Order: sequence, then structure tokens, then C-alpha cells
Amino acid sequence: MDFSKLVVYMADDDADDRYIMHKALREAAPSVTLIEAENGDDLLLMLDARSREPASAPVHLILLDMNMPKVNGLETLTAIRSNPALRHIPAVMMSTSAEPAQVAVAYQHGINGYIQKPTTYSHMRQIAQAIKICFLNAVGGHVQR
Repeated sequence: MDFSKLVVYMADDDADDRYIMHKALREAAPSVTLIEAENGDDLLLMLDARSREPASAPVHLILLDMNMPKVNGLETLTAIRSNPALRHIPAVMMSTSAEPAQVAVAYQHGINGYIQKPTTYSHMRQIAQAIKICFLNAVGGHVQR
């Protein structure tokens, strides 16, 4: 699959977490365009601006940190799911917590996947591979084997 046309947005207030995910996702799918935001508010502004540009490539995935200042992951997800131009985009929530109640709330808000943030880079690479397989390979109906 040609990943050069795939666009992924990521919102996380932790610069280290953004860097590690960016690096791992680049290893898994080197030509994916990954656009980063420091919080949910910035992400929503970026997505809104992109949705107003008719010539822009579609967004294929959104990665959200659960706990961010200004607008947290659930609030961001709620805004995405209530926007007709954005609601179709798959979104994956990431958090240091795997508390069952928190995971359930994320799914009730319309998340497509929930991942506990890993503690090692090796584990993050596995997560990036899983994201590629589950959310990026299937774009356009093509599954890479």
C-alpha cells in the first residue's frame, strides 16, 4: 500500500510521548504524514481548518491522549463526533490508565480503539504496527498481507 497519501493527526500534551509515537509510526509506515498537536483545542482548530480546504488530503486516523489541558481527549472526541465533516474519521484513545471504567467511557463517546501507553519503546513499536494493520492498511479497501 502507498502510505504517502495517508494522513494521521495526533494530540498529546507530552512532547516525549509525541516524539516516541511519531518515531514508532514512522518505522511502521515511513511515508505517512503525521501532524501533531499539543492539546485537543489545537487539534480541533487544525482539523477544522483542514476540513475547509477542499483540495486537502483526507484525514485517515486521529490519535488522542486521554488527559490533556484545555480540552481533554473525551471532549475532543465529542467535538469530532458531533462534526459532520469529521465524525467518520477513526479515532484511537491513548492513556497511561487502563482502568475499565475509563476505557468504557471512551467507547461510549465513540472511540474506535483504546490503547494503554507503553513504558518501553519496543512496546510502542508493536503498538505502531498494530495501528498500521488495524487502521491504515485497510484504507481504501486494500489489506496488505
